[in-house]
Amino acid sequence: MQNTENHIAPKKSELIKIKISDITAKKPDLKDINEAKAIIIGKWIAAWITKEIAEGKIQENYILPSKADFAYHLGVSTGTIQNALRYIEDLGYVESKQCIGTLVKDFKKSNATFRKLTSKKDFATEAIKRYISSGEYKVGDKLPATRTISLIIGYSANTTRAALETLCASKILIHNFKSSRQSGWVVNNLNFEISAEDNKKKSSTLVDMIVKDLENYIKESLKVGDKMPAHEEISKTFKASIKTVHDALKILIKKGILLARRGSYGTTVIKIPGTVDNNLKPETSIFAPAKDTAFYHYEKTQNHIKKMIAQNYNIGDKLPSILELSRMLDLNPNTIRKAFHNLAKEGYLVFSRGRYGGTFVIDIPETEAQTFKWLAVNPQYAKEYSN
Repeated sequence: MQNTENHIAPKKSELIKIKISDITAKKPDLKDINEAKAIIIGKWIAAWITKEIAEGKIQENYILPSKADFAYHLGVSTGTIQNALRYIEDLGYVESKQCIGTLVKDFKKSNATFRKLTSKKDFATEAIKRYISSGEYKVGDKLPATRTISLIIGYSANTTRAALETLCASKILIHNFKSSRQSGWVVNNLNFEISAEDNKKKSSTLVDMIVKDLENYIKESLKVGDKMPAHEEISKTFKASIKTVHDALKILIKKGILLARRGSYGTTVIKIPGTVDNNLKPETSIFAPAKDTAFYHYEKTQNHIKKMIAQNYNIGDKLPSILELSRMLDLNPNTIRKAFHNLAKEGYLVFSRGRYGGTFVIDIPETEAQTFKWLAVNPQYAKEYSN
């Protein structure tokens, strides 16, 4: 599996990681401050980077200590460190890279080393700019609270907060409170550019780019019926997190290019991108969607329990515990628990707490044969099944 995308992505093992003990600069004063802690910490890290690069002690692409190490060192939350790093990333001091970490950048150089794509925060930033402009705000006007703005622009509160901090870094807004969770965002500068209204639709997020990469890979290397590589292999090849790969594959499944199947069957190509719809293989057409398989699993379990109740229990009898049934049926306790709750909704079981509590039978179910979609189909039997 080869990636034809032309971008640089060095291996983490080839980069030098800075230890938290290497940062000997005096810790920032986080008491009685008029700025958010994240901003104070961000400025402190930026000043340290500037000094260390000037003295030749660190270089571009060195990896900063982890957020957890910074948080423990400074006595703040990892969320505060995350916001601090976002702040100085917007200023050009660092660059975050999935699967690697936060890398030092020489802010005096403008050349981008890594593949950097538009994020949700970037989209939210543009949305806030449009909101400020359309709302006819003036310099000195106060914006609503973060959560209110997030509802207006349609992004999560965390993404909106990061976007607001970015606008503060750009001097478009100012914030005079210690916590960025409070209201108090004030318009400081209206001299900014706004991307086109359909920017959110036209710009590419990292997931969008991985989708395009995978489509090209499928066109060049696979055919209908072939199995996709494992998530981990795709992650290493395209230098993206497993979560990003998972989201990209979900998009391709929705497009009808891939089919997700449980177990060893894996994710299979059912259409080559850019071609007309192919006739699905027989085994594909009778295969239950992956999102439905959990439901069938619960339903099979609860039907088994129904049969067990009808054959072995009377009204008022106490059933074995979830853990006992889990061991008896060799199933995950959560599967048993879900089946119990479904049977309780159907009026067969009731739960009681306390010393003499448990799960009790209040009605005897009628059992009958159930027909399910196949969860796995051997191609050699598909033709016979469809006739």
